[in-house]
Amino acid sequence: RFEVSTNRGRFRCENLVIATGGLAIPQIGATPFGYRLAEQFGLAIIPPKPALVPLTLPPDTLERLAPLSGVSFDATVSLGQRRFREAVLLTHRGLSGPAILQISSYWQAEDTPAALHIDLLPDTREDAWLHSVKDKKSLLANLLAETLPQRFAKAFAEHLNETRPFNQIPKKQQAAIAHALKHWALSPNGTQGHRKAEVTLGGVDTRELSSRSMASERVPGLYFIGEVVDVTGHLGGFNFQWAWASGHAAGMAI
Repeated sequence: RFEVSTNRGRFRCENLVIATGGLAIPQIGATPFGYRLAEQFGLAIIPPKPALVPLTLPPDTLERLAPLSGVSFDATVSLGQRRFREAVLLTHRGLSGPAILQISSYWQAEDTPAALHIDLLPDTREDAWLHSVKDKKSLLANLLAETLPQRFAKAFAEHLNETRPFNQIPKKQQAAIAHALKHWALSPNGTQGHRKAEVTLGGVDTRELSSRSMASERVPGLYFIGEVVDVTGHLGGFNFQWAWASGHAAGMAI
């Protein structure tokens, strides 16, 4: 059914399995070859985009956060109904860490850039945090440093323009501080691209393939497996598992 021309000659086969991967990490050889081949046979392609990728921040936000590059903290990051509780890492270009990589698969720059909401006190309610403050004569930066990295705590207090002892801050402003800690909003302006992405979002439309065998519904004997297909998993080995499982399905079918 197929003839494949290569630098080692021509090969003919009845079944052809495309396992060429996506666009992530081009420095180790990633190319759009699999997508072009699918289009050659008339299959639909979901436009590929970087996924599980660090996010960049606009210059004004970056100017404020860049000095904190290397600081990480535990937080819950949310976008709409999606939320991930893991580490957040501040970088010289923006945001990274497991929680950011996870949410990046749902953040798209071509849509109206949406703000990420970061909960800096994921184990505590706003009112509970206010009542938990024991040394009310402490500066806000010192109170925050009890649960957050010291450099970040100091910078966040300065961002809130609050240098008074906590007991000198009016109750209304204390509540506003607690709210800011639970709902810190940051609006990325892009990603670090395929070069820094762990996987590719998009690829051969799954509606073109048999979910049992990974075979093309249009072209008998043509199979697509792994990252070239529009299947993207979370962190934790799920993308490896998809590659192995889809490969096994195609292999058993052949």
